[in-house]
Amino acid sequence: MSLPKALQNREFRSTHAGAFSERLIVISLALCALATVLITVGIIYMLITESTGFFRSEAVTMSGFLTDTEWTALQSKELEQAKFGILPLLSGTFRVTLIAMLIALPLGLVTAIYLSEFASARIRSWLKPTLEIIAGVPTVVLGYFAILVISPSLQMISDGAFSTFNATSAGIAVGILCLPMVCSLSEDAMRAVPRSLREGAYGLGCTPFETSVKVVVPAALSGIISAFLLAFSRAVGETMVVALAAGTLPTMTLDPTQQAQTMTGFIVEMIKSESEYGTVQYYSLYAVAVTLFLITFLMTLCGQIIRRRFQESYQ
Repeated sequence: MSLPKALQNREFRSTHAGAFSERLIVISLALCALATVLITVGIIYMLITESTGFFRSEAVTMSGFLTDTEWTALQSKELEQAKFGILPLLSGTFRVTLIAMLIALPLGLVTAIYLSEFASARIRSWLKPTLEIIAGVPTVVLGYFAILVISPSLQMISDGAFSTFNATSAGIAVGILCLPMVCSLSEDAMRAVPRSLREGAYGLGCTPFETSVKVVVPAALSGIISAFLLAFSRAVGETMVVALAAGTLPTMTLDPTQQAQTMTGFIVEMIKSESEYGTVQYYSLYAVAVTLFLITFLMTLCGQIIRRRFQESYQ
């Protein structure tokens, strides 16, 4: 075999092997994507099928589940005395989430504006990693921080008005947990705003503060709203902090000084309980999980719709 022909054969084999390797990589990536979809579908299917056992029980009605103001799935020893109204769990969940958002959203947005528009490179080099470190703190640590530091501080300030386990302590800890997410995503959205918009505002005589508030923030509004909604979904789905700090008493109240059992908190308590498989109490776990899934899914969907709307307005 001549040398040129041998080189051509070697080049052909190399090209063929490269094409085969690339095809193998594409197939592997497609299988990974398919596995992700199948796992998600499997989780949703399991939640729906298991929750049907809850609604088939004679002790539960859909109207009672949605409108009853008592939830005593684990407090009542007799099934006839148990109440399965989801409103107390929703009340506790949104009480903690509202307090968390009152902390995370304003502080996160103000910090993002400072990092994007005013902070020097030196300050950004240590402030942003610090926020990322906070995001990496285990939630169980924040839960114990809420019990050992936040709750005693609130009791001391209020002269004992706050109970040991309360919605405010859990909400503050969850707000600290969500703060880095709001700050980082909002800051990324603002830094993506074209420099020409800032220069145009400066040319019209705007101050740096006016430029950041009246030009940059509106232009980055789609990303900021997405950050807010992601933080809201994160707060609604938080488990360990509320399981440790919020309490285990489901109550239909707006009082932030009292206990607040959230949906995730009930799921944790239910897993630790001695409820047998096949009972209404056992299936109530899946009914609450489906409700939690629907809330977070709707929040994510609303976030995508709002983001598209504002992106079309500013493009």
